[in-house]
Amino acid sequence: MSARIARGTVPRGRPKSKSAARGKQGRGARAHVDEGLRLPDAVRKLSWLLFLFMLAALALALASAFGLPQMAGRAIGEAAGNAGFQVNRYEIRGLDKMQRRRVDAIAETQLGTAMPLVDLDGTRAQLLRFGWVQDARVSRRLPDTLVVDIVERKPAAIWQHKSQLALIDRDGVLLEPVKLEAMPDLPLVIGPAANRHVTALNRLIRAAPHLKPMLAGASWIGERRWDLRFQSGEILSLPEGEVAARKALSFFARTDQASPLLGRGYVRFYMLVPGKLIVRISREPGSIVPVLAPEPAPDDSVDPSTTI
Repeated sequence: MSARIARGTVPRGRPKSKSAARGKQGRGARAHVDEGLRLPDAVRKLSWLLFLFMLAALALALASAFGLPQMAGRAIGEAAGNAGFQVNRYEIRGLDKMQRRRVDAIAETQLGTAMPLVDLDGTRAQLLRFGWVQDARVSRRLPDTLVVDIVERKPAAIWQHKSQLALIDRDGVLLEPVKLEAMPDLPLVIGPAANRHVTALNRLIRAAPHLKPMLAGASWIGERRWDLRFQSGEILSLPEGEVAARKALSFFARTDQASPLLGRGYVRFYMLVPGKLIVRISREPGSIVPVLAPEPAPDDSVDPSTTI
């Protein structure tokens, strides 16, 4: 036994080289970097979902570009038609004044069409082109009926312009031409663009309701004011401006109620000058000069200096 062993010295292993130590440190650093770059599972799944969504959107866009959804829808509609679900009849409701043949011509275009393929919006749009039609609703009633509901406008006056007569509603919408011999018993409005002022005229007449039955017509003068013509032949010239015209008409109505002005032989009443009621009498031989009506009591809405 040698002296080295006797002293209890244990042989030491070979020391590791510097290159091996550096290799171990490098692997540890790469592992740490890989762990830092690794995405959580939830984020990874969301990324895949977004990718799949983009693919689906692209596929739908391509299908629409080639008309595939429309082709599929038409095929389904035609199959329903072959099974008996097609337009064989139609029903029209709500007509009163409007000529039925115009609505028939539009509804008949859908006969034989498969029920799912009926163009409801297009049919309604065609109906709304008629002046008489204020609103329309087109619907399907299975198995084979197209239902058309019409809401008609109500005629409120006759518009005369350039020797032409036409029915209009209270908003001035043209309904249809009328012949002189077939004129209904409605007020006559005369003048360019008079139809667009019918609503204002109706508001004006409400200021003197007892005169409305005696009104024969109204002329829109100079695009700014009204001349009212009564059934007894007189003409009342009102000032321009809705407020001024309403005050003048209210005063005229009160004066007529206190002592009748209409039917007394007057030809025209002028209320164009604020606070004045000027009358014109007939100059025909043998005509009688009417007795002037007394002035009614002053009112806050009218200048108290108003005279006749």
